[in-house]
Amino acid sequence: MSFKTVGTLLTLTLRATGNRTPPLARSPRVNRLSTSCRVFAGSQHVEKNKGQSCSSDSDRPNDGDVPLSSEPPHKCGSGDKKRLKEAAGAPGASGVRRRSFTSKAAPMDQTSFLWNRYNDLKRLVYDLIPPGACKSLNSSVIYANNEVSLEEVDIYGFDYDYTLAQYSNELNTLIYDTAKGFLIEHFKYPEEIAKYEYIPNFAVRGLHYDIQKGLLMKIDAFHYIEPGTVYRGLSPLSDEEVHYLYGGTFHVPLSQDSGFYGKGPKVKQFMDIFSIPEMTLLAVVNDFFFTNDIEYDPVHLFKDVSEAIGMVHLKGYMYKWIMQDLDKFILRKEETDAVLHRLVSQGKKLFLITNSPFSFVDKGMTHMVGKNWRDFFDVVIVQADKPHFFTDCIKPFRRLDNNGDLRWEKITSLDKGQIYKQGNLFDFLRLTGWRGSKVLYFGDHLYSDLADLMLRHGWRTAAIVPELEHETKIVSAHRYAVTLTWLQALTGLMERLQTHRDPDSKKVFLEWQKEREELR
Repeated sequence: MSFKTVGTLLTLTLRATGNRTPPLARSPRVNRLSTSCRVFAGSQHVEKNKGQSCSSDSDRPNDGDVPLSSEPPHKCGSGDKKRLKEAAGAPGASGVRRRSFTSKAAPMDQTSFLWNRYNDLKRLVYDLIPPGACKSLNSSVIYANNEVSLEEVDIYGFDYDYTLAQYSNELNTLIYDTAKGFLIEHFKYPEEIAKYEYIPNFAVRGLHYDIQKGLLMKIDAFHYIEPGTVYRGLSPLSDEEVHYLYGGTFHVPLSQDSGFYGKGPKVKQFMDIFSIPEMTLLAVVNDFFFTNDIEYDPVHLFKDVSEAIGMVHLKGYMYKWIMQDLDKFILRKEETDAVLHRLVSQGKKLFLITNSPFSFVDKGMTHMVGKNWRDFFDVVIVQADKPHFFTDCIKPFRRLDNNGDLRWEKITSLDKGQIYKQGNLFDFLRLTGWRGSKVLYFGDHLYSDLADLMLRHGWRTAAIVPELEHETKIVSAHRYAVTLTWLQALTGLMERLQTHRDPDSKKVFLEWQKEREELR
């Protein structure tokens, strides 16, 4: 059963149950059945307006739970007094005729009425979704946010790190430990920080960091802090404390997070996979100072941690670790090899643009594809200095010889089999003529690898998102499907019954709202 079917059934059921008002004692003299005759077929609900009442008797009993029509009473003709037979499959009827009754009991109180609606809908949700109904997501496929015809794509471009070369999580631990050592030895931070070990699942890409307050958080697309996501150090802050710290609001002004690449003056967004150990180290050092009641400047801490992480890359530690044990750190090399072979066999042109040095790329590509890996690519550019490569037009291309030394000749063409350094996208487009939607570029950074290329130059872009493998497994789980459907159903129920504003109803709605937030 698909989500579409489930949604249709829930919508119809909500129409039938969600809009009912609490049963009230009515005088038999004004009680009339609705002119709408309901027909139930299985779990599908269809309403047909017959244009007349099923009975014209003013004293016809009513069970109080069937909504009365708001239309004026209609008297059937003498030949119209036969009751319509309820369809087979109707609730509690199984095709037999039923008679409505007027209850002599006291009317149902408001709280019981709301909880009855809640319980009926929840039973329906759990009955509608069989186990395995929503296991339709495959982590190995390509997900498209726009229509792309691969027949029109002639040129494929790639980044290297975390695109062609996928690294194991052990690399994050080494980056964290080494940068932590730089903080202690180079920046003279307390040695007690050394006892904090790396926490693999503490941070994810896309989080924001408030530089002045030392807070790690998640901010949505409308620049609002999402409740329950703010951490000072390793401890979460309550929503009330966050509300106070931000002057009675959860909104972060655009001016504080204004950079297109998430680098605002007060708030930074961490978008690449290499930033995960940086976020963890920031949280750890903040936690040490805060829990030990040591006064410090969060701005200095942010700059020092950023510089310590940068030293790991600039000093070449990461490159050295990977090259010393390629089998340990590089994952899925067979898949990379298969993709490149298939594209070349179909006559596609390939190019590589990476910030990594040639010696590092050469070692990794030889490990994954073979010594002749350069034969796959029409253009290879290393140490490109992205994102400036895509936005600036200052640095010219320079060619490297077979020993990796820079040549002095002016570059008038980008030739296959050669290695080029630096350069800029504007010269790249001029020298290759590769423009528009016939180019598809793969990268892992949503901003520096993909956004500019799509918005400024019309390239097709594809994001390599390793996190989706875990996410799709969660979304495909039966528990997730039931929870999501119940969340949608509960939201619909609250929308339809929100007109009940008496004190008892408000108490029920507070409980529902709390459950809704927990489900989210």
